[in-house]
Amino acid sequence: MAQRAALTGTRVWGALAAVVGVLAAGCSSTGGKRAEEAAAEAGGRPAVSTPRWTVAMVTHSGQGDTFWDIVQKGAKEAAAKDNINFTYAASPEGNEQAQFVQNAIDQDVDGLIVSLAKPEAMKAVVEKAVAAGIPVMTINSGTKESKEFGALTHIGQDETIAGEAVGEKLNGTGRKKALCILHEQGNVGHEERCAGVKKTFDGVVENLYVEGTNMPSVEQSIEAKLTADKAVDAVVTLGAPFANTAVKAKQSAGSDAQISTFDLNEGVAQSLQDGMLAFAVDQQPYLQGYEAVDLIWLYRYNANTLGGGLPVLTGPQIVTKDDAAELEEYAKRGTR
Repeated sequence: MAQRAALTGTRVWGALAAVVGVLAAGCSSTGGKRAEEAAAEAGGRPAVSTPRWTVAMVTHSGQGDTFWDIVQKGAKEAAAKDNINFTYAASPEGNEQAQFVQNAIDQDVDGLIVSLAKPEAMKAVVEKAVAAGIPVMTINSGTKESKEFGALTHIGQDETIAGEAVGEKLNGTGRKKALCILHEQGNVGHEERCAGVKKTFDGVVENLYVEGTNMPSVEQSIEAKLTADKAVDAVVTLGAPFANTAVKAKQSAGSDAQISTFDLNEGVAQSLQDGMLAFAVDQQPYLQGYEAVDLIWLYRYNANTLGGGLPVLTGPQIVTKDDAAELEEYAKRGTR
């Protein structure tokens, strides 16, 4: 596989030097900007001269989820640098997500990137892709299932470890009862996050399941719980779009609960600076998308893998008010 993409002579070293330089930049907070500048200097040409491979990404994203916008931005910028035709499809329904993967197999893509929020629905079709000789990377969800299903590497954060970090952070603020808001039924990563919070938090953790596709309903559910149970002094949402909704619910309920969230976007960064949110857990979605595409390219070009059989972790990183101010530039351009 690597041989048919091989370059010769100085083209090899030139391509490798370009890739190593841009890949290193992609691992820093200014990676996206440097990649864009490099592309501009090259007149819009890719940084490599390998064949025009096609890589498909299929995720469990729901409509309007800004987290996945950031993942896609990273993936697209890596694809532009790597001379890759990048396609994207998503559905929160496991059976639809599996169908998108089947479509990618039928189209004989050169690489596949998938999230495994609902692993049982994805197992057979991911294994089918692997059997067809398609390199598979998993991102975001599926840390435990990735290797079992035959993926080369998993890129993301360990959701249990991330949850544990939140529990410890809550302990430091003296909270006693936390509400963990799960906005997608059947998402194993969400369950792991809340379980992680419960493992390390010295107080009580109660899960609240809400209909994530209906934001007014989410607000009403949180407000009702905070109104009925004044002992709740912390609310943890599992996605950036739900953080400010929880703030509104808190205000309507007349609650003093502290609001924190998993994931970061421009709105969350601003709310952190304004003091409306206590902290956020950033798993660096731009890096997940960027590295997944880059690792597909490296595997096809040079049979390289990362992780040594273990996940490549992009988080958790706890972001506070002071951190948010430093990240403002990147949040506004949509890479954090």
